[in-house]
Amino acid sequence: MLISHSVDGGTLRVALHHSVDVNTRVAAAVEIEALVHTHRPRRVTVQVPAGEPTPATLSVVVRAHRMCKGLDIPLSLSGASSAAQRLFTANTT
Repeated sequence: MLISHSVDGGTLRVALHHSVDVNTRVAAAVEIEALVHTHRPRRVTVQVPAGEPTPATLSVVVRAHRMCKGLDIPLSLSGASSAAQRLFTANTT
């Protein structure tokens, strides 16, 4: 299983269970998009595996962020190292 999710109030929580690679990047991104369109949350939290996420993992999160931004849904990242958090913030502002 690549991802799991739960809905808590108006928050969609998505967990990536392992780092995404080039072969699974599109599947993960499409799965997150489908969850957002299905649940119509007020906010989204994406949890990535602890440590330094792979470039493909960050790509999935940034793609999800752009989609959510277009729908006026805030997206936050959890589980990543502080360096990855800064990189995510730099790529989404």
